[in-house]
Amino acid sequence: MPLSLLSPAKLNLFLHITGRRDDGYHELQTLFQLLDYGDTLHFAQRQDDQITLTPAITGVKYEDNLIIQAALALKKYILAHPDIVANANLSGVDISIDKKLPMGGGLGGGSSNAATTLVALNHLWGADLSSPTLCNIGLTLGADVPVFINGHSAWAEGIGEKLQNIELPEQWFIVIKPDCHVPTADIFSIEELTRDSLAITVAAFFEQGGKNDCENVVCQRYPEVKKAIKWLSNFSDAKLTGTGACVFAAFSEENKAKAVLKQAKSLAKDNSWQCFLAKGINQSPALSFFGDK
Repeated sequence: MPLSLLSPAKLNLFLHITGRRDDGYHELQTLFQLLDYGDTLHFAQRQDDQITLTPAITGVKYEDNLIIQAALALKKYILAHPDIVANANLSGVDISIDKKLPMGGGLGGGSSNAATTLVALNHLWGADLSSPTLCNIGLTLGADVPVFINGHSAWAEGIGEKLQNIELPEQWFIVIKPDCHVPTADIFSIEELTRDSLAITVAAFFEQGGKNDCENVVCQRYPEVKKAIKWLSNFSDAKLTGTGACVFAAFSEENKAKAVLKQAKSLAKDNSWQCFLAKGINQSPALSFFGDK
């Protein structure tokens, strides 16, 4: 039977860059909030060994798509372990995607898609790999992939792979995607980016909050982002998520969030905004489907 899974978005409730490693990766601290909103991926096994993806993502080659890279990375890992191959069913698979998350928005869409693919194919192929093993495979695809495999809102350190599950209060989030694409690699290469923020504790964050070290440099280069933050800040503390371009604000009451979303949508056409309302979740629906290993 075909398998369909939500590939959820994430928000970075804060993002402190505490250093830079010799390999070019940045040391950071962040708090990942999962959302009940995202892409939906559908998986159907084939009778041959082909891996297909539809529809094609505009501007992304088949071999560069993280969904395909995840499938091939998992297949390579399985084939390298004869004991796993003996019990697995490495069939081909047709993958289709209902795409909602914008590219270059800082919502983790590509990483979430890769993680969802690893989790789904681990099940369909009968590999029965543990979550830590899938996280190690996922980390080769991107620093944000493990949090989606882990499937919990989480405090993260290192390059984002050191995770501590966190139970966050129920909130609703308005997310605005301005009409721009912000490449992560470009932002992390900017010299004036703050890279020496002091490390904080979980308790300190909940007492004092935190900032996004990427926000100033993004706003300097993308005035559309600055404009969206300024407007949304009229209703709640608005922030950049990840390296952008999406901005968000949290609301404790759904009705208030809906009222602000209505105003945002009334301005969306003139500002070329994409807007949506999502509820924060502490656990990905995939964990309920497969069980937490």
